[in-house]
Amino acid sequence: MDKKTIGFLGISILILVIMLYFVGIDQVIDALKIANLYIIALAIVVQIFTYFLYTLRWQILNKLADMDDGIMKLLPMVLVSLAVNNITPSGRGGGEPVRAYLLSQSNDDYHFQDSFATVVADRALDTFPFVVLAAITIASMALFFDFDIWLLVIMVLAVIAIVAVLIVLIYMCINPGFGKRVDGWIIGLVRRFYKKDTEELENQIHEAIAGFQDTMKMLMSNRKGLVYTLILSFIIWGFEILRVYLVFSAFGANVDLIIIGEVFIVACLVGMIPLLPGGLGAVDGLMIIFYSAAGVPASISAAATVIERLISFWMTTIIGMVIMPYYGADVLSKISGSSSEELEEIEESEGEK
Repeated sequence: MDKKTIGFLGISILILVIMLYFVGIDQVIDALKIANLYIIALAIVVQIFTYFLYTLRWQILNKLADMDDGIMKLLPMVLVSLAVNNITPSGRGGGEPVRAYLLSQSNDDYHFQDSFATVVADRALDTFPFVVLAAITIASMALFFDFDIWLLVIMVLAVIAIVAVLIVLIYMCINPGFGKRVDGWIIGLVRRFYKKDTEELENQIHEAIAGFQDTMKMLMSNRKGLVYTLILSFIIWGFEILRVYLVFSAFGANVDLIIIGEVFIVACLVGMIPLLPGGLGAVDGLMIIFYSAAGVPASISAAATVIERLISFWMTTIIGMVIMPYYGADVLSKISGSSSEELEEIEESEGEK
């Protein structure tokens, strides 16, 4: 992690500490003492099982693109990408290029544009049920919760932005003309910022976008695979909500599962806004506020939120960061393209394939 990322994490943790201070740290500690450790352990098991479900969905998409790898090979890549998502303020998207890069480097027959296409499809399939749940949640909370209009506007705009990105990606794959315009836009950026001879790089970009479009078309044409993975996506979101429900149950909080789901979806929506790494601080605060508004004592809301985030955020981040050195310490610098030399290394390695 660079200094900027560490600074963002520090700000996020400070926000959480301030919120816990106003709730009452002593009361939060007292609430933590009454937690049922067996139920919390069950919540951890649910989270680990969810990792496998994420990997299974990606594995199915990879098979459709003729990249047939086992779950145990793909699981570490998924965990690393989840960790990168958590440590970068990128709207839960910073780890996806890393995942595609790791897969492309794991086999000489795999190309980055193909692996990236499966990652984009995986993200789209994860986002579709989320958009559906978010729309229902926003409508429900606008009717039954009393909160400022600015928060409602932000959530609606965030959903619109997510849908717009999905539409652009899908349209680019089914409309060759639009794909060419995107190609031209990227080439324009390359010519503006990449000062060396760009002819070879431009040809590689043309090939990469064409390969990406071909792979996405192939994935979208397999209706059976898409239906299966879409159903799996709804199941995954169900397990995410179940984990939160179990954590609150561990504290004896009698919270309706629908309320749990609504607050969790709103928190995830805020977490997708690229402000702080993983939405840390903002997500925690919103969860505490909304669960308290739903009738849960503030101390219980805060304690349950802390445990839930330890499982969903910190456990995931730590596991991914521990695994990352296995793929090389320079994975993030290679994929970020922070310098022309690093970008050239990636393009050369892809050209050798």
